Amino acid sequence: MTVAAAEGRARGVSARAARDAVLTGAVDLARAAAEEVADRPQDVGEHLGTVAEADRLISHRFACTLRGYTGWQWTVTLARVPRGRTATVCEVALLPGDGALLPPEWLPWSERLRPGDVGPGDVLPFRADDPRLEPGWTPSGDEEQDAVAIEELALARARVLSPRGRDEAAERWYRGSRGPTSRGAVASSADCGSCGFLVLLQGALGQVFGVCANEWSPDDGKVVSLDHGCGAHSETDVEQVPSEWPDAEPLIDELHVEVVSILEAASSAGDPADEPGA
Repeated sequence: MTVAAAEGRARGVSARAARDAVLTGAVDLARAAAEEVADRPQDVGEHLGTVAEADRLISHRFACTLRGYTGWQWTVTLARVPRGRTATVCEVALLPGDGALLPPEWLPWSERLRPGDVGPGDVLPFRADDPRLEPGWTPSGDEEQDAVAIEELALARARVLSPRGRDEAAERWYRGSRGPTSRGAVASSADCGSCGFLVLLQGALGQVFGVCANEWSPDDGKVVSLDHGCGAHSETDVEQVPSEWPDAEPLIDELHVEVVSILEAASSAGDPADEPGA
């Protein structure tokens, strides 16, 4: 059978099904079936028409009035046996129509995770083809040589950062809150590259980044770019400015005179002649 013939036959079946008076007229049966499945009868709205599925198989569509289900339709499929005059309910389903409000496309949880989502006790799925990693070393097959590599050269890591992984990390760190464009870095008078508390990283990343080791810095223990900065730089100081509320100058009262008797002062001090051995 050619494609054109098959399409013509399908149109003929659809036309016959659409003229099926028994199934197209069973609107009340279809509505009762939809209301039985729905939580409330009022969740089934107006009748929207029928769709001919096949010979002696028709679906009735009803509007869904549930909140959050805009554009969805209750679909009740009815069928009958050949020469039968009674419609039978095949299935009831709530299906999206044209312009229906749909949820986002489903993704596995491993693909929905974002940085910061992993908490204590959580475990990420293993990715054998992670482009950010590459083999750290290749076993030679010789047990002695491999033992030297593992024990003496500390090459026990199966994978290490690939160039792509290193570049992505550098881009993320540099554009983050501990790069040169953060508010604290812009306001600082000196950058981290000249700070005595900076511990440089090893390898290629050490040309751009280090770790802050100043407990007074807001970035203590964090990776910072060399052109980052904060107010706890080792070589900066607070500029001494005059106080807005200076101490008042001392006042001298030149109009008050305190009279002191010299005799009384000598008497209170004691006569040297009365001292022993005088």
